[in-house]
Amino acid sequence: MAFKDNTLTFSDTKIVDDSTGAEVMMSWEAPIMEKSAEYVCQSKGDILEIGFGMGICADYIQAQNVNSHTIVEIHPQIIERLNTWASGKSNVTVVEGDWNTVNGLSTYDGIFLDTFGDENWNNFKTFATAKAKSGAKITYWNNFTDNRNEHSFDSVSFEEIAVTPESNNYIELVDKYYMPKVEL
Repeated sequence: MAFKDNTLTFSDTKIVDDSTGAEVMMSWEAPIMEKSAEYVCQSKGDILEIGFGMGICADYIQAQNVNSHTIVEIHPQIIERLNTWASGKSNVTVVEGDWNTVNGLSTYDGIFLDTFGDENWNNFKTFATAKAKSGAKITYWNNFTDNRNEHSFDSVSFEEIAVTPESNNYIELVDKYYMPKVEL
């Protein structure tokens, strides 16, 4: 069963996949989301966010006063929350569906990918390269506790971010997160 078909439970501190008990996102990720938004929004241009989750990164992107903010989301419960969040934000476009197959996306100055249970994860480099403007900043959730170039981008650096993670089932408990930084 694909993640998009699973029921989720939401609280102020996390989203949990009811079928597996897995945490999808947790509030302790806020420092990661803030740094990710700062990185991809450096140009204040057109930003693509893939995966809305709890909306933490989306809030930080909006705080950067960007030209446009396109958010792609596949999960129906999260889409409902995303549409409520986006209401009244004139620079936000919500795109419902799988980022790997949706039509109508443009090119962007910044791209951020943070998806859970993504079956198309290995296609991200090709997708991002096609959707990035020259000089675009790209980052994605790094599920490793080191600076591994998971998507084999030609040039990637990592920014170390101090975090205080809670017990979770998606990343080893450490006090550092290595945020990938790609510039095309």
